[in-house]
Amino acid sequence: MKKLIALLVFTSISFSGFSQEDTEGQRSVIQEYTPSKLLKKGQWDIKFFNSLYTQTKITDAGSNSVSIPRETFFTNTTEIYTGISKNSRVNIGFIFQVRSNTFGGADAINVFKFEDNGSARSGLTTIAPSIRVQPFANTPNFSFTSSVYLPVFRDKANAPYLDKRSVFWETKFFYDKTFGDDKWQVFTEVDLGFNFGEKSTDANANSNVAERFANNSLFMPFGIFLSYFPSAKTTVFVNTKQVFLIDLGNDFSQNYTSLGFGGKHQLTRVLNIEVSFDKFVRGHSFQGLGQTFSLGLRALF
Repeated sequence: MKKLIALLVFTSISFSGFSQEDTEGQRSVIQEYTPSKLLKKGQWDIKFFNSLYTQTKITDAGSNSVSIPRETFFTNTTEIYTGISKNSRVNIGFIFQVRSNTFGGADAINVFKFEDNGSARSGLTTIAPSIRVQPFANTPNFSFTSSVYLPVFRDKANAPYLDKRSVFWETKFFYDKTFGDDKWQVFTEVDLGFNFGEKSTDANANSNVAERFANNSLFMPFGIFLSYFPSAKTTVFVNTKQVFLIDLGNDFSQNYTSLGFGGKHQLTRVLNIEVSFDKFVRGHSFQGLGQTFSLGLRALF
């Protein structure tokens, strides 16, 4: 695990040491097209984001840490958006997610076997139509993205956990501010997500009750990122997140805090890469206290 953290740090720092072409004096794609900024009509944005979360500790019903056999959760999220308005204020898109999870102390690397057995599960889990909107013409660095995630994986009784068995409507609000001669950028995100579905206690006996833990709840993450640009094509950042799962009828709530860092580099005019690390530093009510390693590729054209 320490080797993976060291690799992320090295990769983030070393990005500043190479580039395909000189863009000094120009705003690069990673500076200009933050999540707050929408696409022009006819532009396409494709993001291939991979995250691996692994844990050997969780909280009890309160906030006390307890040890468990290793559990690992891999998620691939693919997002595809295109601009449809002449004023660059409406984008439409599509999201789908593939997951692979392992339990019972298996090595983290085993998630890449994509197995289905008594201690592992994998598959395509959700698809989501999505829309991005810039609501105020005079505030181009504020926007929101609204998506409806539909579970498409098969329901299995007594099977390992794969994903939430919820119809999940999520709206993300983005705002960023660049300052210090384009060397610094603050990015903020606030989400409102509603998980729809029956209570766990009302689920059919032949269904996976564990996948219904979040049904009838409000998901509210708050995140802030501080980025520094050593060059126009490279950025390193630190971030913190506070997340709440608020009970709306399923008799379950949860919250956690995480800290992280990472970096992005624009490889070409079209392609950029991102690496990041997040550590869950506290939680409440059976919240995992692990860490997430992420690698993303983004093509914008």
